[in-house]
Amino acid sequence: MAEPVAMPVFERATLPAVTPVDPEALNNLAFELTRLLGEDAVSRDEATRMTASTDWAHMSPVLRPMLPGGVADIVVRPPDAEGIAVAVGAAHRHRVPVTVRGQGTGNYGQGIPLFGGLVIDTSQATKVLAVEDGWITAEAGASFVLMEKAALATGQELAIMPSTVGSTIGGFIAGGAGGTGSIANGAVWDGYIRSLRVVPCTDDAIPVDVPYPDNMAQSHAFGVSGVIATATVALRPARRWTALFASFPELDGAVAAGEELFGLDPTPRLLSLDEAGVVATYRPADPAMPADRLSVRGIVTEESVPAATAIVERHGGRVDAVRPKGPALVTSLSYNHTTYRVRKLRPELTHLQCGGPGLTRRRAEVAAVAPDTLIHLEGFLNPATGVQHWAGMLFLRFEDVETLYDRMARLAEVEVYVNDPHTWVLHNRVDMIRAAAERFDPDGLLNPGKLPAV
Repeated sequence: MAEPVAMPVFERATLPAVTPVDPEALNNLAFELTRLLGEDAVSRDEATRMTASTDWAHMSPVLRPMLPGGVADIVVRPPDAEGIAVAVGAAHRHRVPVTVRGQGTGNYGQGIPLFGGLVIDTSQATKVLAVEDGWITAEAGASFVLMEKAALATGQELAIMPSTVGSTIGGFIAGGAGGTGSIANGAVWDGYIRSLRVVPCTDDAIPVDVPYPDNMAQSHAFGVSGVIATATVALRPARRWTALFASFPELDGAVAAGEELFGLDPTPRLLSLDEAGVVATYRPADPAMPADRLSVRGIVTEESVPAATAIVERHGGRVDAVRPKGPALVTSLSYNHTTYRVRKLRPELTHLQCGGPGLTRRRAEVAAVAPDTLIHLEGFLNPATGVQHWAGMLFLRFEDVETLYDRMARLAEVEVYVNDPHTWVLHNRVDMIRAAAERFDPDGLLNPGKLPAV
């Protein structure tokens, strides 16, 4: 008899009881920030404060009723990495909570200031500081568009970048996990980051260089374990990529083809798989993605197109298009961009971030646990094992919060493991993050409400 599966326990998001920040402390902080960084860098108007207090967590029907959750009292936009440190030190001197943001593209409420206080918008600190052999260093607010351009000028490209290429490097490291390049290089905490310059939330706020693997404690930690001022992340030799669009009549063939495509040499930069119901939500319709067939899309090198085509056809599929200018479209149909597109046409659905063999090997059982589901998958590397696997989104009809969480737990019985996208409470590598927070945020002012209670 099989051993019973332990049901996972999910830490749900709840709004904390908040005591308003002392108005005198806020006034004094605003005065000091204006003196140190200039009047144009500091905002207290309602429109700016509201914009800096929201992200894309409204895609979650669990989080949306709680939003914005907290509202910034002051917003500051430092012009550079040094200014970020200046702002952190000033906030600590006045004991005002600090939430640090990039472009606000998070999906879990990571950057929502639940306790009000100061929001540091890093999007003005945009300098690329150095491009070396295998590495690029930039300020926290540098966008991936800017960094990729700088890397390509030296014959290199970013090892990992998010599907939202306008995101900032600091925001992606603090709030993201994977993206284009993860099929070859894993997640942001898997050696992607050589070094971070981290600002401690103390009066002097002197930045500290944190090398790998110690900086795993700042990766996907929502800023609670120190403020990222600059980052040095991995580059790879640039390649001539093209987009390959294939379609299949059945899931088994699409999955098998995708898993063989994992092994292409060079490894694809991105490989996504959609069931037909997901494809049917994409607008505008594209003949390269027939709405009645499963779609497998890859960013592959030009020279590997013949081998990829043979793999697709061997597993009962067909190549519908090869587009040298198509990688941007393929990127825009990956990760949570897919969630946005699906919910735009079908708002009754919600999303679960999932992994596990049950997604592809036990599809009928998944449907029994969660009816009316649709699957979107991404190829991903586990560097610890060297094995590539599928991870992605399971879309399902949202009925109510209790039913959703019951299904999330029961999916473990069919080998589908959910990484909850409906909470702002940290739930991965928490002990490591908490230890770093004790070092870099001794007074608990950095993005409070995001670390679970001890």
